[in-house]
Amino acid sequence: MFPLPGGIGLSHLCAYEWEAADGVCGGSPHLHLACTEAYVVTGGRGAVQTLDVGGYRETELEAGVVAWFAPGTVHRMVQRDGLRITVLMQNSGLPEAGDAVFTFPPPLLADPDAYAEAAAMPEDAVAARRRRDLAIEGYLPIRDALVAGDPGPLRDFHRAAVALVAPKVGAWTSRWRTGALAAAELTGEQLKALANGDASHLERSGVRVMSPSKEDGYGMCGRRAEYHP
Repeated sequence: MFPLPGGIGLSHLCAYEWEAADGVCGGSPHLHLACTEAYVVTGGRGAVQTLDVGGYRETELEAGVVAWFAPGTVHRMVQRDGLRITVLMQNSGLPEAGDAVFTFPPPLLADPDAYAEAAAMPEDAVAARRRRDLAIEGYLPIRDALVAGDPGPLRDFHRAAVALVAPKVGAWTSRWRTGALAAAELTGEQLKALANGDASHLERSGVRVMSPSKEDGYGMCGRRAEYHP
């Protein structure tokens, strides 16, 4: 097994330029339940809006900035001028398996079938924008409440997201064990070998190369180039 370092996921994003109901251009607000995500900004300018129980924050993004957020942080990528980002995602495969939950309005979050239909991977720009706008519809009241000092709606969203994904966690555990956990355990095996003077694992060295498995798709935050190591 030779995954990317630490069993991470990797993608490239160019943030959406569509204007939302609040006049801001950008992507679909969402959170992750078991994955930390990092933005490595490679070009342009923009921002990331984040919601956590401590409040609302907008962080400026420009080339060279690295920003990351823990599970439970609602994040919304904002486009200003050609923002381009490389995304590093903990636990490769989990977001695609449902770890990412959109801030859809509460009735959609309460209905797993309706949520799945609304969250489905869009085939075109019209569907991607419709999905983004649904996420904005649920996001703005949560943000407004936080700005007013009330974290209650965010906590309600956290609970709804957990209830929505609970049936999937068993499958996530299998992915984690064969992915990120296996990568970490491999390091432990190599350290043990080194302590015993065993160099056999060095003979399995070499370079691995991959190209995008899908280019210019419609991701949560923008046009997305995906990699599946």
